[in-house]
Amino acid sequence: MNEQSVDGRPETTSNSAEPVSRETERSTPPVSRETGIAFDTPIAREAAQAVHVLNVRQEQWPRPATTRVLTVANQKGGVGKTTSAVNIAAALALHGQRVLVIDLDPQGNASTALGIDHVVGTPSVYDVLLGGRPIAEVATVAEFAPTLRCVPATLDLAGADIELTSQVAREYRLQRALNAFLKAEGDQVDYVFIDCPPSLGLLTLNALVAAREVLIPIQCEYYALEGLAQLLNTVELVTSHLNPTLEVTTVLLTMYDSRTRLADQVADEVRKHFGELVLSPMIPRNVRVSEAPGFGQTVITYDAGSRGAIGYLQAAREIADRGGAASTTSEGTQQ
Repeated sequence: MNEQSVDGRPETTSNSAEPVSRETERSTPPVSRETGIAFDTPIAREAAQAVHVLNVRQEQWPRPATTRVLTVANQKGGVGKTTSAVNIAAALALHGQRVLVIDLDPQGNASTALGIDHVVGTPSVYDVLLGGRPIAEVATVAEFAPTLRCVPATLDLAGADIELTSQVAREYRLQRALNAFLKAEGDQVDYVFIDCPPSLGLLTLNALVAAREVLIPIQCEYYALEGLAQLLNTVELVTSHLNPTLEVTTVLLTMYDSRTRLADQVADEVRKHFGELVLSPMIPRNVRVSEAPGFGQTVITYDAGSRGAIGYLQAAREIADRGGAASTTSEGTQQ
């Protein structure tokens, strides 16, 4: 029998309660007791992905046997050089790698994305190239990752191309400074990323001479392919005359838009030409990637659950796996 509740509505006794449908039970998502929010939602899944990305202790990626020095180069602007350099570096650092980023672009965008101060007068890569200052003195630790350091770039670097012209051994300035730094650090650095300006001047030349590998970001658009031949010719010239150890080892497809047929065509052409050098993950067009630098962050820390962050995370993991596999192979060969 029903009784009247306090507000006048009928109250059902426990004996008259109807059984709950099993189908209803199965279709109802689990709910948090603290928040009352269902876990099985797109937002909840993205939040779980973000927690996984930011939890460094969950997974330690394999370390390379020796320090990998990668120059991120492409003379075409707007293809994602800086964005790729800082996000891959951040992803590696958040998963146990010891990383150094050298910002060689006078605009200082890499320094901005990593939250590193780079106002005029700040000790920077300019002092390294033209003042002979050690890299260890100007490298600054990023707040979000204690294993990530950055050598900032200031506006002083804008005239470095002209100032370097009259210097002795102008192409080897960065190489000598970096070799001295790595010798002093021993095995305390796993990766060095050198972010280049969108040109093939003396700054980019210094980066190519100092590096052992070249990482080429390629935008999934037709114009991105036009200047690629010039970059490859420059790499070949550097290998022949200045740095015989340099080689293109990594190609990353960026700004991929799955809605356009052109993006797929460009991706196919790049994979046909470079083969296994092309990383499997492609970085999609994502507004979060563009928003992150405005907050002085990488997309990995700004929105770790976004498609852009996941793309860079997967790309960084493949780079780490390749480095770990190469070190394992070299150890086996020595034995």
